[in-house]
Amino acid sequence: MILRLNPIFQERIWGSQRLKTDFNYDIPGGSIGECWGISAHQNGENEVSNGPYSGRALSDLWANHRQELFGDFTHETFPLLVKILDATDDLSVQVHPNDEQAYSLEGERFGKTECWYVLDAEPGAELILGHNAQTRAELETAVSNEEWSNLLKKQPVKKGDFVFVESGTIHAIGKGIMILETQQSCDATYRVYDFDRVDDKGTKRELHLEKALTVTTVPDVPVLARPSEKTVYAGTIRTLVKSPEFDVYHHQVSKGYSYPCREQFSLLTVIEGAGVLQNDEETMEVKKGDHLIITKDTSDILVASGNMEWITSEIGR
Repeated sequence: MILRLNPIFQERIWGSQRLKTDFNYDIPGGSIGECWGISAHQNGENEVSNGPYSGRALSDLWANHRQELFGDFTHETFPLLVKILDATDDLSVQVHPNDEQAYSLEGERFGKTECWYVLDAEPGAELILGHNAQTRAELETAVSNEEWSNLLKKQPVKKGDFVFVESGTIHAIGKGIMILETQQSCDATYRVYDFDRVDDKGTKRELHLEKALTVTTVPDVPVLARPSEKTVYAGTIRTLVKSPEFDVYHHQVSKGYSYPCREQFSLLTVIEGAGVLQNDEETMEVKKGDHLIITKDTSDILVASGNMEWITSEIGR
């Protein structure tokens, strides 16, 4: 079974209206920075829009139909979250906790390891990824003295790049970058620095320096993803990362491509193009911006027409 989800949208100080122009989403007015496409998190949860489960929340399905729809999992809550971020301005410099820290500090079931597939990037666009401090004392001193140019590592990016961001890594998405993010289902973010920005009331956003310094990995240990690619009939598959938290893939597909049956659920977001998916049970038209869950034991899905790019993800085993 293929479940289509209704996306929800989050206003952010660094957002815009680009999600409407690029994905034809029906978004509210204002600075919309995030589309939450596949989420059961209480801060933004999706509902199914098709089939026998139409109108049901994802957390409801996980609680009541886990074995039949998703697989043999012991997680209390749905473990992944997929979103699209439109960084019209720089995001804050931030860091996320790991599983143990998230539970002790926030009562969250998961920490936040994440990864980014770059959907678009302006010329010269950069990320912040990691820091140069060798000891925790050195990190605390640099943060206290706001020595950002010496402390923070920058990395240029372009469309099609992939970045893995393990929990404990100081990071920020830079201005002019749009990404698809696959992450653990966690919304705990500790801001380290926010460029001294103020909101529409003239107030600086809160920083979380004590928690941030507690969860930051020192010294910084970058985890470099090494994507690999294979050619199959009517398409190519790039394995972007295989980690304990999730496995993520990029698919370039055309008519005749087959997405095989799996023993566990997978998540699928169409990032370019449009087409028709078909299997033994159903036929579905899909387009750029659609967010789908392929339930466990769904029969092989054939691309009956169209040319598309997908990002898919599964729970790491």
